[in-house]
Amino acid sequence: MSRSICSKPKWWKRRAPRLAGLLAGLMFSVLASAQPVLTLSVLYAGTAHWELDHLQHAGLDSANGYRLELRPVANLPASRLAVTSGSVQGAVADLLWAQARFSAGEPYLYVPFSTQIGDLVVAENSAIRSLADLNGRRLGVAGGPDSKGWILLQQVASQRGLDLAASVELQFGSPPLLSQALKRGQVDAIVTYWHFAARLKGQGGWRSAFRLQDLLAELNLDRNLPVLGYVFPNAWADDHRDLIARFARSVQQAKQSLAVAPAHWQRLASLMQEPGSGELAALREGYLAGRPLPLTERRVADLHALLLLTGAESGELMPADLFFRPAP
Repeated sequence: MSRSICSKPKWWKRRAPRLAGLLAGLMFSVLASAQPVLTLSVLYAGTAHWELDHLQHAGLDSANGYRLELRPVANLPASRLAVTSGSVQGAVADLLWAQARFSAGEPYLYVPFSTQIGDLVVAENSAIRSLADLNGRRLGVAGGPDSKGWILLQQVASQRGLDLAASVELQFGSPPLLSQALKRGQVDAIVTYWHFAARLKGQGGWRSAFRLQDLLAELNLDRNLPVLGYVFPNAWADDHRDLIARFARSVQQAKQSLAVAPAHWQRLASLMQEPGSGELAALREGYLAGRPLPLTERRVADLHALLLLTGAESGELMPADLFFRPAP
């Protein structure tokens, strides 16, 4: 019996699925190579690295039509140098840094990342529970005299009639050194970054007397102010607004994914220096507490007010259009 000219040979039936898979892979590679690339500098042990690594792992960059590349660095000066030199398109910076660059004539577009300012951490059995309780105490402050946490603390203390700088024995230092000083009893309390506070609380024996973020309400400011952001040179960002919008959308998706699926955090543990279960839970809780709400006119005005409180000149404030807000 003659075979129909429409029938397929046996080798085709065996190999068709594999060939189809290869073709699909080839098409995916071509499409991926056509997507714009966004390169960001991140601190290797920084909180943004957790978020962006998850974003990559979940394929949220590709799903939003771009490809994210990360350049991990060891410290903050290296990250700032990377973005100011143009070797990357963006990095994470705090509000005060973005304001300082604007005042220097180098504006950056600011995409909200986190509202976390820091915590005042004390021993679990400490009597310190308020600003007034710091009188006569030994206080360690992370970030130096120009840190926004220390400036904010002094502003609120001043409103309560307290001269905090004169009433405490002050010690500045790096967050890891201050954590050790607290454990050794060399200081009574520390003002430190939120993730160092979370690690201490997760280890047990330590607590937050209060979050610095909560002090904003005493200054009639919204508690949900993004004091950390992804920054992009504005000249570059003006030409890549669509890419920035895609990135911002994927970041929000990553935040939501990390909020609803705790299992994702187990995969990120290696980037978090392998914390214990208590630390991991505290770090997850702190990260989620720092997710910023959408920027409104009120929040932008409050960001300007916060900049004025921390020493910015009224005539040199970052304009509202440098704070990224997605199109409605």
